[in-house]
Amino acid sequence: MDEDSRIVALDEVPDDGTFLFTVRDGFDTKEAIIVELSDAVVAFENYCPHWTDVRLDKGSGATVRNGQLVCEKHGATFESDSGLCNYGPCEGAVLEEVSITTEDGVVYLTDERYEFENQGPSGDHDRSSRGRIGFSGN
Repeated sequence: MDEDSRIVALDEVPDDGTFLFTVRDGFDTKEAIIVELSDAVVAFENYCPHWTDVRLDKGSGATVRNGQLVCEKHGATFESDSGLCNYGPCEGAVLEEVSITTEDGVVYLTDERYEFENQGPSGDHDRSSRGRIGFSGN
């Protein structure tokens, strides 16, 4: 595999959470998360389909409950293997999958839409934790 598409060693992906990374699509960046399953890993874009500015993983791992990803903003739950929302305001929606593969204990990006940018968040302003309008108090 191409070293430029190397994301992370498989043993660094949490068993009970997610691993956050950033991909590039031209001039734009997007965040994605890796989820470890019992026999594989999958990756999804890091947003809730109900409100796409809400991140599932804000930098310390997405909440996983009973093997499902949880949107902390809306309480929606997503099947970890398919990304299908089975409860919440976006029930029936599916998280956008990002193609990855593992080889020799390493996870690589194989999605033709993206280039691997970096491990961790994109560095863009976190719109999911506060309002979009700034108030200076003046």
